[in-house]
Amino acid sequence: MTAGTTAERVSNSDGFKGLAKLGFAARGTIYLLLGFFAVMLVLGKRTPEADQRGAMQEVARHTGGFLLLWLIAIGFVGYALWRYSEAAFGVTGKSKDDKLPRLKSLARGVIYTGLAVSAFTILATARSKSQANQQQQWTSKVMEYPLGRWVIGIIGAVIIGIGLGLMFQGIMRKFKKHFAMEDMPTRSRRIVWFLGTFGITARGVVFGLVGFFLIRAAWEYDPSKARGLDGALRSTVADSDTGRLLIAVCAVGLIAFGLYAYAEAAWRRT
Repeated sequence: MTAGTTAERVSNSDGFKGLAKLGFAARGTIYLLLGFFAVMLVLGKRTPEADQRGAMQEVARHTGGFLLLWLIAIGFVGYALWRYSEAAFGVTGKSKDDKLPRLKSLARGVIYTGLAVSAFTILATARSKSQANQQQQWTSKVMEYPLGRWVIGIIGAVIIGIGLGLMFQGIMRKFKKHFAMEDMPTRSRRIVWFLGTFGITARGVVFGLVGFFLIRAAWEYDPSKARGLDGALRSTVADSDTGRLLIAVCAVGLIAFGLYAYAEAAWRRT
């Protein structure tokens, strides 16, 4: 038996799939917190930083939080490994020769590897730099180079493209194909389809806001205008009553996406 065959068998094992499901649950927990932070932001309450790192830091501050954060960190590792296995051996329901889904899985694996590293860093140090400040520092550094503004602008455009893609997936309910329909009660399906439609679409809008602020920073040659998730939410809320309403809808949508992620943990094909 070759090493590649062994690795593929491991990636298809029940234990490995269990790690992937733990990853979906971890993602759901983080998005529930993000949605809650966004609701508090709209209400004018003082909140932790409304991004993934801020959510994990808030978890670590509470009694029993370190245990929960350990589970989240392990879940992110499991999710990342599952995505890497898709990149290596093919995505369920897709041809192994179809490269685009495998590249998407690779990108998602890298993103969740970063989130896992952040979680373990918080566990090790009980503190972490602000994600918003890190993004502004990174943007400022990139802009020092001759083509830096173009790079930031292109990254912003790509993020907007991802956001539009998520909105399309949510509105058209493309996510339904990932679920094991035979295992889902009919009533549960209706609830999950609603949560997925609303949650994924709202997540796409938030991605679009982040991309918009990156393009704005590049256009105005002002790194302070670059915004991560936290900055995009705060800036949009401060912009107008319309912005406040938009973020209120997105906040509820992020909570819906968090609940949808729990449904993925229960019924998604892995």
